[in-house]
Amino acid sequence: MVGWWLTVPFVVMLVAIAVLPLLRTTHRWWDNPGHQLIVSGVLGVPVAVAMIILGHPDEVAHALIEYGQFVILLLGLFTIAGGIALTGDLAGSPKVNTIFLGVGTLLASFIGTTGAAMLLIRPLLISNAHRRHRAHLVVFGIFTMANCGGLLTPLGDPPLFLGLLRGVPFTWTLSLWPQWLFVNVLLLFTFYCLDCALASPEETSVDVVEPLGIKGGVQIIWFAVVIAAVAFVPSTHWSQGPTYWVDLVPWRELVIVAAAGLSWVTSNRRARFDINHFAFTPIKEVAALFVGIFLTMIPALMLLDEHADSLPLNAVAFHLMTGGLSAVLDNAPTYASFFSVAQGAAAHQAGAALVAGVPVAFLAAVSTGAVFWGAMTYIGNGPNFMLRAIAVNQRVRMPSFVGYLAWSGRWLLPVLVASMMVFIADATWAHVVGVVLAVLVVVRAWLIRSRVDWIRCPGAGDPQSSG
Repeated sequence: MVGWWLTVPFVVMLVAIAVLPLLRTTHRWWDNPGHQLIVSGVLGVPVAVAMIILGHPDEVAHALIEYGQFVILLLGLFTIAGGIALTGDLAGSPKVNTIFLGVGTLLASFIGTTGAAMLLIRPLLISNAHRRHRAHLVVFGIFTMANCGGLLTPLGDPPLFLGLLRGVPFTWTLSLWPQWLFVNVLLLFTFYCLDCALASPEETSVDVVEPLGIKGGVQIIWFAVVIAAVAFVPSTHWSQGPTYWVDLVPWRELVIVAAAGLSWVTSNRRARFDINHFAFTPIKEVAALFVGIFLTMIPALMLLDEHADSLPLNAVAFHLMTGGLSAVLDNAPTYASFFSVAQGAAAHQAGAALVAGVPVAFLAAVSTGAVFWGAMTYIGNGPNFMLRAIAVNQRVRMPSFVGYLAWSGRWLLPVLVASMMVFIADATWAHVVGVVLAVLVVVRAWLIRSRVDWIRCPGAGDPQSSG
């Protein structure tokens, strides 16, 4: 039995991430990854010690191993993507930017949300370097490339990969394409209209004088190695009671580290440093913060497992609980927890079709909840914080933790609620509400764009005022 008081450090961790960057006396101090690591240690180590004393050393070890796997994968993809640069003149217009995000959204399901986001965020920011407003590019990049785009395969997002390891067929997630299409089309259309509102004519009239090219193309080989490692190479199986020493070796992580090292050695220096301005600061921030998150959320996940039997057993409840907690607990372990809860609920669903022992409706609810709602905060998914850190490194003024919540609440949440009503809920009235909400999202976006067109008429004044 875990006491609720053990969840206090996790709450304090969230408050620190949200508040310390905002305070005048602490925001500069907080920007140092070493100081972030101090906060993680002060909050996380006592929780780990308490869990060991209470007889749960395996939970601590499991959290640290998952953290290591998590950081190594991000480090590998971050290092490899940093060696690939798009060259040429890419006009940073709303149309081009939307196509760019659309390509990243599609790629996310096949090279992973981290891979797609790391590959395309720098070229997107560089092509829009002349723009006054750029934060929305990163925010919608987090919504689409770093999260919602990764729903179609287990390679797309870490939660789905955990499902593959638990028996979900590799191709099953392809059946979620209607949800994927619904959410991402609404987000991309909203982005296009908003980008129109935030761009003046002179900012989007850049002439293309050099065709697009790529430097560091050899890095694609190392991308393929990492993707193959994630899909086919096993990691340590200590928790399953290993029989042989080979079960203790993290083969997957060794392959990823080797690929990252070869990427560094074979990289085009101009692509990595002159064009991409590569630095390890973003991955340092992620590593420093998430070690605290992984440790402090152990009691919260254990409390969830202990009270699983008292949770409501319907698809909407599974979706909301998985989604709500994925936003603040990291979506991979949250998915694993509710996957287990849904397996236990199968006994109460007589005649329901099962996938890996989970009713199909519940599995769809848990999968979409983890993937989509991980975009609601900076800490919902690993790439979120990395994109923010890269943007800050390139002098983009990004919203704070609370500020990002305002963005996601305004632009992402209505889309996710509409998707839940249309695809997860059973009642006809819910489907109607979902469709109406989706229409309102489209109308709101179009009105924003139409207002800009009206403002830009001769004599109407400064087009920037519309943003």
